[in-house]
Amino acid sequence: MSKQRVKLDIPGVHGNLSAILERPNPHPKAYVLYAHCFTCGKDSLAASRISRGLVAHGYGVVRYDFAGIGHSGGDFSDTNFTTSIEDLVLVAKHMRDNYDAPSILVGHSFGGAVVLGAAGKIKSIKGVVTVAAPSKPCHVIKQFAQFEDEIEKNGQADVLLSGRPFVIKKQFLDDVYSHNQDETIGKMKTPLLVFHSPHDQTVLIKEAEHIYGYAKHPKSFITLDPSDHLLSHAKDAAYVAENVAAWATRYIE
Repeated sequence: MSKQRVKLDIPGVHGNLSAILERPNPHPKAYVLYAHCFTCGKDSLAASRISRGLVAHGYGVVRYDFAGIGHSGGDFSDTNFTTSIEDLVLVAKHMRDNYDAPSILVGHSFGGAVVLGAAGKIKSIKGVVTVAAPSKPCHVIKQFAQFEDEIEKNGQADVLLSGRPFVIKKQFLDDVYSHNQDETIGKMKTPLLVFHSPHDQTVLIKEAEHIYGYAKHPKSFITLDPSDHLLSHAKDAAYVAENVAAWATRYIE
């Protein structure tokens, strides 16, 4: 099966978002929009492997760098959970206007929280998939919890995330704490598929249980035993792609 790979620049809240569209020829079964984990980027192993696995199963996939990450414009310190949702909605609009509207949202870790928050804002969505996602966006603060007091006191702090320096501002904290994700999940009307590993030490599996508990049917859960949080092994990403591809066929036209 021949494939197409196209680089995209998509207008976002804080500047252009760098994206990649990958799809099989001649036409994909449906389009998937993928949101990566916190500070990871569209070219992370999980993002690229899951996306290409879905392409191999006949889906078109768009993955993009969040604002201020990778090749996307904007200052990361000005972003928050709300702007991440707004950017995802703008990417979905670009897909609708230039290719076809996305039918499936897939989000990894913080990206999973983002797709849960965005699902109700994109009319074309027929299914939502979370991978190792927290039940609330404020969970991400655990990654820099030792700086929270400094951020509250001084308005910002320099933190290291995955070995890279970032500036986190108080507006980010205020925003993630302001979202009632339980209510958002409870109001979702789209089918939900939750992936999580019982060995995940970054986002514990109780977060998946919380998401599943608040979501309405139809909902499904698939364990990722024995994978780690980042799906470091290729076989784990392939397993996610294979199962998403099969599950989605029940809901796409």
